[in-house]
Amino acid sequence: MEKISFIKMSGAGNDFIVINKDIYPKLDFNNIAVKKLCGRRNGIGADGLITIAGSVGQYDFIMNYYNSDGSTGSLCGNGARCAVRFADYYGITQNKSVKFLSNNVEYSGDILSEDLTRVNFNPPAIMKLKLDIQAAGQSIKCSFIDTGSPHVVININDVLKDPADKISFYNDLNSFPVLQIGREIRYLNDFSPRGTNVNFIKVLDKKVFIRTYERGVENETLSCGTGSVASALVAKYLYDLTPPVSLLTRGGDYLTVNFKLDGNEISDLSLSGPAKITYTGEFLYNKFF
Repeated sequence: MEKISFIKMSGAGNDFIVINKDIYPKLDFNNIAVKKLCGRRNGIGADGLITIAGSVGQYDFIMNYYNSDGSTGSLCGNGARCAVRFADYYGITQNKSVKFLSNNVEYSGDILSEDLTRVNFNPPAIMKLKLDIQAAGQSIKCSFIDTGSPHVVININDVLKDPADKISFYNDLNSFPVLQIGREIRYLNDFSPRGTNVNFIKVLDKKVFIRTYERGVENETLSCGTGSVASALVAKYLYDLTPPVSLLTRGGDYLTVNFKLDGNEISDLSLSGPAKITYTGEFLYNKFF
């Protein structure tokens, strides 16, 4: 049985299996194999799987990202930061500032220090503020932003614990039912057919506290990069936080989102935070494919 080497990485608690595609150019992942590998009981365990291939063209590398359910097609912000760190650490590129492709979209990133990696985002494809949706037996105010992945952002102070009690708003993010309400909103017809990720925030002391239900993982993750970017933009537009915006994730790490505004034009949008290698290993090809 052929052994496949992998790296396990963490981007602020968002964890990924990372494989150097240059070593295994013929290795093609299907959704069944990805599900098995990302399984936390019988597999390696991860929120997603990333392959990185060096590029001989204008890009330093090409990143392919798979959610833990095997689905593809969206940007993973923390995964992209891990990819930048991986490419630097393993010599796929000698550059500390890189250009790369993910889903045939161009991005760039930077190694800022041993502890900080940054990915630069394109302006949001869609941004709709102050929408009303029906969920949890009530009307909830939210915003919808596509930062490479679709995201709903909700302030928990706008959600009632008891829909019959009009002053029973949530105040404690730690006890908020992220899984229950997040899963319901993820599948609402309002966001079909793609579905959406759902971020729940609390703004306090000029910081954003955030928890995220991730589409494709179908569970809460310890952090979400694209969701943090979406939430930081909401924090600026609706709560007047000045960039750079600091967000405290469920895993206890801070992510920083920076950007410039010229009227309603967003530029220089970036996500910075920790991206580290947690361990290396091997798996047997025939056990997962």
